Amino acid sequence: MSVPQMSAAIDKLQVRQHFSSHAAEYNRYARIQQRVVERLVALLGQQPRQLTSGLEVGTGTGLLGSRFRQSFPDPQLIISDLAHGMSCQSRKVLPDCPVCDADAAALPFAGSSFDYLISSSVYQWVENLPAAFGEVARVLQPDGLFALALFGERTLYELRSSHRQALSDRPSHEQSFPSIGSVAQALADDFIVEQLFSEDEIEWHADVPQLLRSLKRIGAQNSSRNRPAGLASRRTMQAMFDCYRTAFGEPRGIPATYQVIYLLCRKGNSGAAG
Repeated sequence: MSVPQMSAAIDKLQVRQHFSSHAAEYNRYARIQQRVVERLVALLGQQPRQLTSGLEVGTGTGLLGSRFRQSFPDPQLIISDLAHGMSCQSRKVLPDCPVCDADAAALPFAGSSFDYLISSSVYQWVENLPAAFGEVARVLQPDGLFALALFGERTLYELRSSHRQALSDRPSHEQSFPSIGSVAQALADDFIVEQLFSEDEIEWHADVPQLLRSLKRIGAQNSSRNRPAGLASRRTMQAMFDCYRTAFGEPRGIPATYQVIYLLCRKGNSGAAG
């Protein structure tokens, strides 16, 4: 039995730069992310607990924060993002929420500061999930709610398998995504899990170049530290297009699958403390 992957070689500077540079156009292309926000807020609406003061990690352009405030107008909410461009963009959408630049791996808050923490489409960019979830446990109060959506290991499997096939016997340096097992393992003894499951979202594109342009326009580019410098050769790219179309193409275009992992849990009394 294989051990679930607990971390990935993520270049944090590349993540920050990619998302900052595409903050202004993110909402035009982040259709899947908007669906995920709606699903996560619906799950939060099923929670009977009273929320008072919380933090959003990776607010982006404010999609989750603004939708959350529509359903939960009373709780205080601090919003944060690693990418300064995204922090600036979210300030325009949520002017009443304090905003700061913050790294999920080292949250700039004292222990037991919040009774809830929310995040959507962010933690797949975190290199070390156990350490990052330890930070969540540190800043949450005992019994605090942690509500999370992130992309799992099947995300964009069509693109990644086509790329590997196009490379033939050469190594692939694609970025990996966490499995649902690794998410569960990363929670360790700090949290009591109430819901942990995944659902697939499928987005259709006319062709692979359109898919790649859409990914680039939301900043979702390969941020692996092991990625090769420069662009792939034209021959490799064309081979990838052909593999993708042959294996997955339909009359309406090509599918791009996103495995979305949803998590609702609460901090146990023995969880990390500040």
